This record gives sequence, C-alpha cells and structure tokens, in this order.
Amino acid sequence: MYGTRRAALGRVTVRRTAAAVLAATATLAGCERGSSEVPADATTGASGCPAVHAKARAAVKQAEKTDIPWNGPTGGPAAVSGRSVVFVAQTMTNPGVAGAANGVRDAARVIGWDVRVIDGGGTPAGIQAAMSEAVALKPSGIVIGGFDPDSTSQQVARAEEDGIPLIGWHALPSPGPSRHPRLFTNVTTRVEDVAAISAQWVISHSNGHAGVVLFTDASIPFARDKSELIRKDLATCPGVKLLAYENIPIADASSRTPREVSSLLSRFQSKWTHSVAINDLYFADAAPAFRAAGKKGSGPPFNIGAGDGDPSAFQRIESGQYQTATVPEPLSLQGWQIIDEFNRAYSGRPASGYVAPVHLATAANSDSATTWDPSGYREGYRRIWGR
Repeated sequence: MYGTRRAALGRVTVRRTAAAVLAATATLAGCERGSSEVPADATTGASGCPAVHAKARAAVKQAEKTDIPWNGPTGGPAAVSGRSVVFVAQTMTNPGVAGAANGVRDAARVIGWDVRVIDGGGTPAGIQAAMSEAVALKPSGIVIGGFDPDSTSQQVARAEEDGIPLIGWHALPSPGPSRHPRLFTNVTTRVEDVAAISAQWVISHSNGHAGVVLFTDASIPFARDKSELIRKDLATCPGVKLLAYENIPIADASSRTPREVSSLLSRFQSKWTHSVAINDLYFADAAPAFRAAGKKGSGPPFNIGAGDGDPSAFQRIESGQYQTATVPEPLSLQGWQIIDEFNRAYSGRPASGYVAPVHLATAANSDSATTWDPSGYREGYRRIWGR
C-alpha cells in the first residue's frame, strides 16, 4: 500500500525483521501451543531505560492524536457496475474480521455491488469449505478475511484459474500486492507499526518498569509475526520483563483464556503489571478471571490490545474494565478500501498503495466512541467512484 515497489520493500523489511526475531528466539518453548515459558535471558537485565522511555512517550503522544486529516487516495477509476464480492471470514467471532466485513458491506451499498459473507468458523476445515463455496459461486472478487491464503492453496489456485481477483484483509504480514500467494493487494496497517506502538505504550505507561504477559495466536501468520515483533520491541527496555508468552488460538480464547489467566495470576501475582494481546478479545475473555481474583478493572495488570479495536474493547476502556488501551484498526475504512481496490482491479489499474496510519486509543482520547473511525474516507472514495 504505498505503490507496488514500496509494498514489496515493506514485505522484505518485515520478513527480515521477523526472521531476525525468530532466529534470536529459536529456543523459546512458548511458540508451542499452550506454552507460557520464556527463556531466562528474557527476564534479566538492568532496570529502566531513560532514552527508550523518552522515545516511547513521544511516539505514544503522536499516535494518540485524533485530528488526522484523510491522507488516502484522491484519484482512481470511476465505479464499475454490476459486480459481486464474497468475503470469506476466518471467523465472524473475531470482532476485527466482522468489522472489516461490515465495512465492505457498507461500501458495496454505495458503489452498487452485491456482497456475501461466508464464515469459516475459525477451523482449517471450515475455512477451506468456505473458500470452496466462495470459488464455486464465481463472484467478481473474493476477500480473504484474516487467514493465511496458503492454508487454502487449492482454492486460491482455482480462483486464479477462473480469473477471480483476491484481496486480503490481514491475510499477510505486510500491506500491498503479493505474488506468492497471488493477491491483488493485502489491506492492513503495518504490523511493525502496531507492534512498536503497543510495546512503546507499555514502556511509557510503566516508566520503563513492567512485568508483561503477551497473548498471541501462533496459528495465524499475521498474529504470530505481530507478537514476535512486540516481544522484540519490549526487549529494547531492560526494565521491562517478559513474564510469559501465551499461545491461545482465537477460536479457543473463550474457553482457554480464563483458565490460563487464573494460572498466570497465581504464578506471577504482583509481578504481572501489564499485558499485550494481538487481539482485544482476549481481555473480554480474561475479565472473569481477573474479577474472581479480586483485581480492579482499572488495573494492574494494565492491558493493551494490539488490534483490532472492536466496540467491546472501547467500552472496556471507557468503563475501566480490564483494558486500558487499544491499537485499533480503522475497520470500516479498510472495508471501503477493499471495495476501492477491487474497483481498481476491475478497471485494470494497480493497487492504490494506501496504508492507514497507526492509532492509539485510551479513555482520554476516545470521547466515548466505540470504534476508530477517522474522518474523510467516505467522502474521498465517493468522489473517486462518482457516487
């Protein structure tokens, strides 16, 4: 999303960064499902980090701004008529996936297209079945909503044979076009930016002294890469200790998170001061365990979601109920962008190259909102489409 060349460079950067992180942490048992152990060197080092802390505070202040003008595309092809799109969802219980799907629906109504959403249910078999159904419908385009395209490689190959363009939402670690797998573009914020601001918020909020639990879903490449980058960024401050690295699949979060949180509270007690999760929903599932342990909703531990900023996350933040901050995706905006990208594909144009800037939401700047919905994009896309 800054043009094909820049998107390609961005993918190289993320791959190198992720590879370096993975190589440096090859001994981590926590990458295995259910593990919560971290290597000894992750919990050692001098306390505090004045220079890193100062940089983190500045980054957080910038990300908290809400008066950001629309910086997306201002030109493009007029609306193509009579198209249909199928949104294949990893699971509609993932609020981020559901929010992006709703954005696609809203934009499709404006441009005059038909949209169908097929829920993969969060399982490999369900997602493959949903993709098979989508391809069989022979739509004008298919959205890969929050899952790895390689997990449905046969269906992706059939779509390519049938000339059906594919657009990902959080399908790959990097925004922009992809050749392997072949996607016209992948719509997402930059995972390294989301990871960095999440870690910087912890460093800033704790004054460089924190005991952190990190929640991830290693079955989703985007989520796995995000959590690895978060861990790397937390490690820039010696006073921040990574206590545990919890791999809980999103599909199992409601059943497993309360049990795991209870165990973590027993193990770490007051040492656990902050949490970072790759998705806000972990904190909805963790709340009963925190409450049962007598923890105050306003923390500690102070919890930040590194995506996706669903309405329940904003409500927890506003009411001080076991979540303090989120790094929200502009889900509706991204749904509109997906429709615009399909319109470019149908018109023989390249992808727009747009990437939404990272944002940080707290009770102080959300103004009782339930989503991060920046201004200007609806009007911008309507002007491009002539709608």
